[in-house]
Amino acid sequence: MIRALIAAGLILAYAALPAMSGTPLSEPRLILPHAAAHQQPHVALTLDACSGKADQRILQALVANHIPATVFVTGRWLRRNGDTVKLMLSHPDLFQIENHGAKHIPAVDLPMKVYGIAAAGSPEAVKAEVEGGKAAVIAATGSAPMWFRGATGRYDTAAMAEIRGLGEAIAGYSIRADDGATLPAAAVVRRIASARDGDVIIAHVNKPGRTSGAGVVQGILALKARGYLFVKLGVPPKPATPHAS
Repeated sequence: MIRALIAAGLILAYAALPAMSGTPLSEPRLILPHAAAHQQPHVALTLDACSGKADQRILQALVANHIPATVFVTGRWLRRNGDTVKLMLSHPDLFQIENHGAKHIPAVDLPMKVYGIAAAGSPEAVKAEVEGGKAAVIAATGSAPMWFRGATGRYDTAAMAEIRGLGEAIAGYSIRADDGATLPAAAVVRRIASARDGDVIIAHVNKPGRTSGAGVVQGILALKARGYLFVKLGVPPKPATPHAS
């Protein structure tokens, strides 16, 4: 089911993808509508900061070119990157900081691994991951997050309901730009170049040693040169959650 949503002047459309082949997990998809009301194509750039350091190539390019982004941060990334947090807070027009969890643990109730990462495995552990990330964002920014994106972007149905019950919208996406910062720069550029009006792009901003970061910069600047307008996710409506079809 696709639900059109309106908040703070921004219309969002959600679609829950079917369960992943061979697994009970879903990968929520988030898109902006193809609105005829604006002349420029709109896309949302979202960046995951899972752990490790900050890719200043991406962040400095966003500041220099006045490109907004929604950044999903974990509690452990926040503890290690205080100066970068200050940079983002000094540009509230550009950066929206949201919840990527306390420890970068997949928000899945089932005892399994997702891309080799052990999942939370229980409702209690999912809650700890969401609430721990929320507390870390509040401590670092003074504001409560409105969106949650779990590690790997995969969830089981029960976990999605639990996250919604905790008051946070699930942030999906429609273009995976860098596959966890594992792709070479040229491949990242090609994926970002495929963006169309309404796409929500996911990339990573915590791997400065990878060539994928250079691809993110090249890709978003190329979209900007083509006349694309970048927007933040903004405030989600209530409820702002994907429903299975």
